[in-house]
Amino acid sequence: MQMGTIDIVVVILYAVAIFGLAQWVSRDKVGAGPKNTTDYFLASKNLPWWAIGASLIAANISAEQIVGMAGSGYKIGLAIASYEWMAAATLLLVGKYFLPIFLKNEIYTMPQFLERRYGRTIRTLMAFFWLALYVFVNLTSIIWLGSIAVTKVAGARALGDRVGELLAPVAATDAVVEVRRLGTMAGVEVRPVGPRTGVAVCRAARRRGVWLRPLGDTVVLMPPLALGSAETELMVGALAEAIAEVVR
Repeated sequence: MQMGTIDIVVVILYAVAIFGLAQWVSRDKVGAGPKNTTDYFLASKNLPWWAIGASLIAANISAEQIVGMAGSGYKIGLAIASYEWMAAATLLLVGKYFLPIFLKNEIYTMPQFLERRYGRTIRTLMAFFWLALYVFVNLTSIIWLGSIAVTKVAGARALGDRVGELLAPVAATDAVVEVRRLGTMAGVEVRPVGPRTGVAVCRAARRRGVWLRPLGDTVVLMPPLALGSAETELMVGALAEAIAEVVR
């Protein structure tokens, strides 16, 4: 599966729109003083209700929901959605009864609340605990789930398999010591015939219109995900011809 022109255009337009919206919202107002934590956590208290609601959803939705929960729902049913349904009810209770108290006491974050209620030590412990939890648990799972989506959409597995198929005849020649591949990336270690055999092979491939990267006597292939079938065959074919030219 390859990304079409319309897919690339949509991604670019989305990125430009998000960047432009962020620049417009975060612009400095005329006569505004230096920014503080209130500006950071509450957007200077200038956002309308719909922007606040949208920010809650946007900050809460990630690959964990789009990929993980959607996949679990397809596999085991809608019971997985009970977590989010209960979260919606909880947010209504918090917004109705607890949020006015927090705003009245100028409490904007959980560490602020813990500091006022239990002291600075508990606040610091909680901050470090959640930081470690997000870095080593949440972010790792979210990045992994996102990589699954990108792999499926961009056809990375198919591209990697195609590269492996094309490199199989190259690996069988006496000029190649070993071919190592992980996903779409591959390293072709050629038999050294001089002090800079890898560089010589890359130069020979460049004369055939293909730029490759040497790492010692290993030629590294890192094709972009948008590479088509014809370009993939051209890349591996130029590499095979370059190896045959240099390593005789």
